[in-house]
Amino acid sequence: MLRSIFLVTLVVFGFVGAQTTVTVSSTASHPIPTTLWGQMFEDISSGDGGLYGELLQNRAFQQVTPGTSAALNAWQAVNRASVSVVADSVKLSNALPNALRVQIPTGVSGQTGVANTGYFGIRVNSAWTYTASFFYRFPTASSFRGNAVISLQTSSSQVLGSATVALSGAQTSWTQVTAKITPTSSPSATDNLFVVSVDGAAASGQTINFGLFSLFPPTFKNRANGMRMDVAEALAEMQPSFFRFPGGNNLEGNSLPSRWQWNNTVGPLTQRPGRAGTWGYINTDGLGLYEYLLWCEDVGMEPIMAVWDGFDLGGSSVAEANLQPYIQQAIDQINFVIGNPTTSAPAAMRSSLGHPAPFKLTHVEIGNEDFIGNAPSTIAYRWNHFASTLRSTFPQLRFLATSNVNSPRLTPQPQEWDLHVYQTPTWFAQNSFMYDDFARDGTLYFEGEYAAISTNPNDIFGSPSDGRLTFPTVQSAVGEAAFMTGLERNSDIVFAASYAPLLNHVANSQWTPNLVSFDSANVYRSTSFYVQKLFSLNRGDQYIPSTLPSRTGTLFWSVVSKQTNTIIIKVVNVATSAQTIAFNLPFSGISTTGTAQVLTGAATASNSPTTPNAVAPASHSIPVGKTFSYSAPANSLSVLTLGINGSSGR
Repeated sequence: MLRSIFLVTLVVFGFVGAQTTVTVSSTASHPIPTTLWGQMFEDISSGDGGLYGELLQNRAFQQVTPGTSAALNAWQAVNRASVSVVADSVKLSNALPNALRVQIPTGVSGQTGVANTGYFGIRVNSAWTYTASFFYRFPTASSFRGNAVISLQTSSSQVLGSATVALSGAQTSWTQVTAKITPTSSPSATDNLFVVSVDGAAASGQTINFGLFSLFPPTFKNRANGMRMDVAEALAEMQPSFFRFPGGNNLEGNSLPSRWQWNNTVGPLTQRPGRAGTWGYINTDGLGLYEYLLWCEDVGMEPIMAVWDGFDLGGSSVAEANLQPYIQQAIDQINFVIGNPTTSAPAAMRSSLGHPAPFKLTHVEIGNEDFIGNAPSTIAYRWNHFASTLRSTFPQLRFLATSNVNSPRLTPQPQEWDLHVYQTPTWFAQNSFMYDDFARDGTLYFEGEYAAISTNPNDIFGSPSDGRLTFPTVQSAVGEAAFMTGLERNSDIVFAASYAPLLNHVANSQWTPNLVSFDSANVYRSTSFYVQKLFSLNRGDQYIPSTLPSRTGTLFWSVVSKQTNTIIIKVVNVATSAQTIAFNLPFSGISTTGTAQVLTGAATASNSPTTPNAVAPASHSIPVGKTFSYSAPANSLSVLTLGINGSSGR
């Protein structure tokens, strides 16, 4: 039985004079999990070139075929230099065997070398100091001694900032050079270049090999190898309580070798081979397990971490008899996060990186979307072996299953499930009661991915010409908000929920719509972003149950209390006209003025690069008391906040 200390009566006026009285029980309530609202991340055009602060694309020539034009992605020659990717006879490391070979022609004057175009542009800001670095060596010793100029330039070769580093032809083994660049101007255009060049006359005929270039602007909280500031600040602005990583389909890989492996993502960047990511491009894994965990700490989020469970998107499952090495890899991954450095080698590695104390970890996801393809045919034995071993090894943790709930039935019985749904705005409003019908048997649920992505119920994953959304709209965001009132109402069993996907680079989009979009200079907060933020920043401590909205209606609400002296009422109107709600509150000491935070607009309005600020929440004061009325605009989410200074009036 649920318990509450409040009694609230709401009178709701719907269409054509219809009236509904909604009463909140004084004898029932439940605590709201502190983990309820958070974020789901996977690298879908959003890690490299997005959340991860590195500005250079293809910086280390990972997972490319030497000698091909594709291996030179994002690189171009400057002033007649000859450039190619080679398999160096002296590897920078076993993880990074390829190098960029730059041959300086004879008879060239001025600076000559190589340039990188970044991730579809490079933002140059004169208020920032950039950290640039690269490794170099001469394949054959020479008498050359001179400077390399590392610069940021416009597409028309105007130098915006530069630094010089000394090069020596006697250097036939790999060595790293680092420089700081402070630009002198901030161009509005972002088609800028990172350039490494030498004087053509002085270096005539020389061949230089380069490896692992890097260019970082200032990062979020000044973390080395850290996060892009503006993207990170937008995500932190939501005050998320958890961060699910590393995916998503990007965990599984398209084949066994291309799966995400934690041990290839930690330690020096020279030891990270990268991988062919699931979404059609190379992942550098510069944003690795350790960086994810530090990011969670910096924002105050709890990690919900996934481990690979023996299935890849190519349709292959590891045979039951061969699972043990992969289970051990999962054990090692978890020990890296929470293990004792004195007894665990992965934990000792974590400590050596500067974090001897364990990170916070409560929930671990075993696999991802084990309901797709032929995964259901092998999930029973895979879950049995992974879950049984991990539960016995880490009894303090809770493990999530990712197959369809109880289809097939799994042994041991999952403690938690991760559910995903992509649908229409109408579907989300009409299914806000989905979890009301779930059994209360101790099982908890994570709504790990959800989004209104199309207006066409017959072609959810189709093209924009057939209803697929490019950016979230007011209609889609409000439909999601209606669904979220149901998640809040059922937060006795729904312990976490996250919109997906989280991020998207508009110049290289793999999926639409997304919560936050960006390009090389700007961040675009969507209508759905503002819905998520409004729920997250206005979460309560206790849910206050009430007579339920109509399952097929257009008006939805959720009532919560915060620190016993604040009532927060979320009202969602998915109708095309305003609806009035009259509240009758049985409390004494209700303040006479409350606050309404309202997100509303035309149904199809969205925030995009062409209309970045078309829709945003607006706040205003509203008169309140034991009885007051509120008009919920069409297509809207309203968050009403009331202060209560006295006790209930029972």
